[in-house]
Amino acid sequence: MQNALIVIDMQESFRVRPLWKTLHNPALLANVHRLVDAARRRGDEVVWVLHAEEGSGDEFDPANGHVRLIDEFESDKDEPIIVKSSHNAFSTTNLQQVLTTRGVGSVTVCGIRTEQCVETTARVASDFGYAVTFVTDATGSFPIPHWDAPDALSVDELLADPRTLAAADVVARTEYALAGRFATVTTTDAYLGG
Repeated sequence: MQNALIVIDMQESFRVRPLWKTLHNPALLANVHRLVDAARRRGDEVVWVLHAEEGSGDEFDPANGHVRLIDEFESDKDEPIIVKSSHNAFSTTNLQQVLTTRGVGSVTVCGIRTEQCVETTARVASDFGYAVTFVTDATGSFPIPHWDAPDALSVDELLADPRTLAAADVVARTEYALAGRFATVTTTDAYLGG
């Protein structure tokens, strides 16, 4: 059974946001690099997914130039870059067709945001019948403001609000929700065998 590494939203759009400085996982880029290198060595498919919101005027609007892989990453010539406009990588793309034509039966997911696009893609992949591995320390997240917090909070205000959900709590809840239901949850070291 062919495996595909799906690298989700590792894009400059996140790095230009003030919230980037609150990224919970300083090893994110290094761990994703390790997964990509290992997938290429093993002959696994590598699929890159970017998120775009055309016309939004923000960092996810392709017109502003940030909807591209983080500068430290580069796709190989046979590795597709798929652009989505929904939280999961399947609904607004041809990802399933790409995986099917390449004989993929299992997927490994990593990227940004742990609880949003990466988790949602893992859930949908599971619903589509793929065996899913969620490499938790190769995902990144940020603190989440309370749902009735003002929209324009600064990073300092967000962090000072006692109702803000800490990124570590977000990641832990995501792991609990996925493990044994939608995905095998693992670390980069465990996944790579050491």
